Amino acid sequence: MQIKPQSPLIDIPSEHAKLYGLGDHHLVSIGQYLLEQRTATAFKQLQVAASIAGFDVQICSAYRPFDRQLNIWNAKANGQRPLLDNTSTPVVFNSLSPQQLIDTILIWSALPGASRHHWGTDLDVYDANGISQQSLQLVTAEYTNDGPCAPLHRWLKLHAAEFGFYFPYQANLSGVSPEPWHMSYYPVANELLVEFSALELAKVLSAAQISLKLPLLERLTELVDHYVFFVAPSPT
Repeated sequence: MQIKPQSPLIDIPSEHAKLYGLGDHHLVSIGQYLLEQRTATAFKQLQVAASIAGFDVQICSAYRPFDRQLNIWNAKANGQRPLLDNTSTPVVFNSLSPQQLIDTILIWSALPGASRHHWGTDLDVYDANGISQQSLQLVTAEYTNDGPCAPLHRWLKLHAAEFGFYFPYQANLSGVSPEPWHMSYYPVANELLVEFSALELAKVLSAAQISLKLPLLERLTELVDHYVFFVAPSPT
């Protein structure tokens, strides 16, 4: 059985659709967000424990479909959304070659089909007792030192693994820039990571209306190794 998630034909097995953000049948609702079923159950348990400790852990991003990530990518690749370097300093769009543009986008935005948010196992969280979602910017300063989510982050580093969660994007341990707001439910995410295929992703991207397609496909194995497979090791 093959999937046809978009108008072009994509020749990958239907059971692999969830790896690339092309299917959501395995997800359940948590308020306005979608999560993989086991992830949702574990998150609710973590929420209760965090509440007892004085935190109000809320989701600000969870499952993200391929098309949404594609729109983000194309907007940045076409100069319609701002680009930032790894210090969050704006980068001049017209100064970049295609390969430099790819590298710059990937500092803060995942390649469509290669985001862990596609799996439903990964979510971005904040402490609603410390900051409103409207004010939240998802920057490191909010989760470190005296930031409004710093106490929550310290608590999660100690206790998240008790519920199956950890932080996959850490300094010097991942290709993606450190994200202290991004948690992953590793009992399921680790299984999906093993199934992920650069060859299948190439088929998805070849069929998509994605900017920078040719230079992306030329480097895809390298990019997948660095941004998908190079993540901090999970606790178990």
